[in-house]
Amino acid sequence: MTTVVPPASPPPADAGVSAPVPQAARGRCLTGRMIPVSATLAANEALAVRRARGQPVLPLVFGEAGLPVHPVLRDALAAATAANGYGPVAGHPALRSAAAGYWARRGLPTSPGQVVCGPGSKPLLFGLLLAPGGDVALPRPSWVSYAAQAALIGIRPHFVPAPAGEGGIPDPDALAAAARAAAAAGRPIRSVVVTLPDNPTGRAASPAMVAAFCEVAAACGLVIICDEIYRDLVHDPAAPFLSPAQVAPERTVITTGASKNLALGGWRIGVARMPAGPLGRRLRKALLGAGSEIWSAPSAPVQHAAALAFAEPPPICQRIAASRALHAQVAAAVAAVCAAAGLIVPPPQAGFYVYPDFEPWRGHLRDHHQVTTSAGLARLLLHRYGAATLAGSAFGEPPEALRLRLATALLYGDNAEQQEAALAAADPTTLPPIAAALTRLSQILTDLASPAPTRRRLPGQARRTVSRDSGKRQTKPALLPS
Repeated sequence: MTTVVPPASPPPADAGVSAPVPQAARGRCLTGRMIPVSATLAANEALAVRRARGQPVLPLVFGEAGLPVHPVLRDALAAATAANGYGPVAGHPALRSAAAGYWARRGLPTSPGQVVCGPGSKPLLFGLLLAPGGDVALPRPSWVSYAAQAALIGIRPHFVPAPAGEGGIPDPDALAAAARAAAAAGRPIRSVVVTLPDNPTGRAASPAMVAAFCEVAAACGLVIICDEIYRDLVHDPAAPFLSPAQVAPERTVITTGASKNLALGGWRIGVARMPAGPLGRRLRKALLGAGSEIWSAPSAPVQHAAALAFAEPPPICQRIAASRALHAQVAAAVAAVCAAAGLIVPPPQAGFYVYPDFEPWRGHLRDHHQVTTSAGLARLLLHRYGAATLAGSAFGEPPEALRLRLATALLYGDNAEQQEAALAAADPTTLPPIAAALTRLSQILTDLASPAPTRRRLPGQARRTVSRDSGKRQTKPALLPS
C-alpha cells in the first residue's frame, strides 16, 4: 500500500476532542472481529422482510432516490452492452473527460487525468482513506460508512461535532483541538471526510463555515476528502455553494456519482477528482493501486451511459431539476409534520433527508415507552408501527441523543408510473402515495405522543412489542384515533 503523507505536519499538542466509534463501525477484521452489515442496508432488508409478510410499512430508512431511470440513459446502457473488456483502472477516457467537464462547469477546471472512476463513490472513498496514513476526522453526525470503512482499514475515526445549524463539516475550532489531542496521543489525524451537502441532516454548510474549516484543515496538514454526491440536489439552485476544492485546491479530493441526482444507485458508478499538484499525483497513484486490486475497473457498459449523464445534455438537466424540486417539496412536508408534532427539526436544504430531534419528548418516551436511546426509538417505530427510520447513533451520535434520520425519497410510489407522476406534479404532496405517507406519519407521531393509549390500533400496528432499552416484553393495548 502506498502511504501519502500530507504536506504539512500537525501542530503541537495541548488539548482536543475525540469520540468512540459508533456501534455500526466497531470491530476490525484484523483482530478477528467482523464489521456488521451497514446500518442502512440492514434496516432496508428488515423492512423488505416486513413487506414480504404483507405488513404495512412506512419506508423512511434507506437513502435511495426512488425514481425511474431516464429513458436516454436506458438507451445508452443498452447500446453499450457489447462492451465487455476490463478497460483502464482509472476508467474509460470518455467518462473521465465528461466528469472533467462536469466539474469545470461548476467552477473547478479539471483535466481527465485528475479523474478516477470506480464502481460507486463508496469504493472510491474506501480507497482514498487507505492513502493518507494516520487517523481520520469525521463530522458528528456523518454518514454511517465513513467510520465503518476506517475500522476496516485499521485507523481510528475521530468524531468532531458539526457547527450548530450547519451540516457535513466539523466545527473548525473543535477540529483543531482534535488534531492537537490526537497528535499528543500518538494517533495523528491525516485526513478529514466531509459531506456537502450533508447526509444525514439534509443541511448545506455555509460558504463562510467551509472557508473557516479549510483554513484549519490546511493548518493541520489534513487531506480533505469531500463527498459531494448531493451537490446537484440543493433545494434552492440559487443558494451559494462553496466546495473545499475552491478554497484549498491543493489538498481536496472530491467524490460524486449518479446514484442520487439521477437515481442510478443500482448501476454503481462514481468518480473522484484528484487535486492538481504533487499530492494529487500521489493520491491518484495510491487510489489506482487500491482499485486495481479491489475492483479492477468499473463496469464498461455503465461507464458509457455515465459518460452521457456527466455530459449533462438537456434531458438529463431537466430530470435533475424535476428531481430536485420533488425532493425539496416532500422533505419539507415531512419536516413540517415533525415540527407540528413538537419535534426539533432543522429545515432540510438539500437531498431527501430530515433529521428530527425527539428531545422534547424525552420524559414521555422514557416514562410511557421505556425508550432512552435513538436505537430504542427506531426499534419502537419499526416494530409497533412499521415505520423504518435510522437511529442517530448509526451516524456517530451519542446513544442517548434522540435523533433519527428520515429518508423521504421512497415515498413517491411503488412503481414507475406513480414516481413519474410525482416528478411531473406541481404539488406532489397531494398525490395518493405521498399524501397517505404524510398522513400515516402524522398519525404515528400523534399516537407516540399520546399520554394514554386509545382503543384502536393504527393499520399494521403490532399488539406486542419488546422494549430493547428495558429488555422486557410488554403488551401494548390497541392504539389510535377513531
